Amino acid sequence: MMIEDMKMIKKINHVAIVVPELADAQKFWVEALGLELGSVAQVPEEGVEIAFLPVGDSEIELISPTEADSGVARYLAKRGPGMHHICLEVADIEATLARLKTAKIPLINEEPAVNKNGTRYAFIHPKGANGVLVELYELTGQAA
Repeated sequence: MMIEDMKMIKKINHVAIVVPELADAQKFWVEALGLELGSVAQVPEEGVEIAFLPVGDSEIELISPTEADSGVARYLAKRGPGMHHICLEVADIEATLARLKTAKIPLINEEPAVNKNGTRYAFIHPKGANGVLVELYELTGQAA
């Protein structure tokens, strides 16, 4: 790997953990472990509620389904609570996706989506990442 290639990945933005109930999960992460609860957000278009726990320059995200037919609810039913995905912050999401396509890595999102904060994101299929669901984030001026 060349040095300039390493600059494409800026940092681990967050690690996402699926939990059945945010309040129950916070008993460990916030009350027992002592992490600060940054915020909680409802994401109706994904059928989830997310608690954000800042840790240095990254976050732990606790994700709980709010809809029984959401992707996260299906994941929880199939695999149980635990690690869901790792999110890598990238400098240029199009260039990163193009590089992955060239390497024939299977993608869930061929093109980046944009969340309400302006963050551009895409998921890499676990089949291409040794069984790990990987999310890519490109923060825009609005989200940065």
